[in-house]
Amino acid sequence: MSGKQGAYGARAQDTDFRKKWDKEEYAEKARKRDEEEKQRMRENEELQKQGKKPRRTKKEDLPKPTELMKARETPLELDKNLGKTIVVQNAGTRGPGVPGFYCEVCNRTYKDSSAYLDHINGRAHLRALGQTTRIERSTLEQVRARIAYLREKTREASNAKSFDFEKRLAEVREKEAAIRAEKKAAKKALRERARVELAKDTAAAPEAKQEDNDMMAMMGFAGFGTTKK
Repeated sequence: MSGKQGAYGARAQDTDFRKKWDKEEYAEKARKRDEEEKQRMRENEELQKQGKKPRRTKKEDLPKPTELMKARETPLELDKNLGKTIVVQNAGTRGPGVPGFYCEVCNRTYKDSSAYLDHINGRAHLRALGQTTRIERSTLEQVRARIAYLREKTREASNAKSFDFEKRLAEVREKEAAIRAEKKAAKKALRERARVELAKDTAAAPEAKQEDNDMMAMMGFAGFGTTKK
């Protein structure tokens, strides 16, 4: 019996090839998990006493907010893939490569832009960035600077619009002048053609009359006039 070989080349009685589990390690993990569950239960009891909704899952280890909410410096580009065909590289339900809008900070994927906007403007996403949901209060100097900037921007837009109007008006006038010149040239060419045809007809009239007289003489007609004197 001792000489028989098993499927892995070891003796049948030898079980050293099997995976060994560290009982102390997993006992420590179980103890830590129980402690976290007890802590969550105590927190839920406190929340219920305060009339708040208890948490169903453990609290995420988010960084403590250290700054106020900031405006985004780059556009979201929600329509950058609009009308495009994309090869799906990740067949799972979350992570990069999954169809939808992916948040790298929170490692979450959303199927539509509305849910994605709600997420990036939500408390959890801001906490992951280390920001609070409060915005910085603008000072009087900042408000004045912003008003001056908007006035200057409006003035530049007005000047650009006025310049474009003058340029457009000049183009329209040039086009109308070109159309008038073209019509004048066409009329002149038509009058010249009519004058040439009239001159040809005038030059050919005596010859045609002489040919008619010769034909009448050959047929014995002297004329249709009277012989009275």
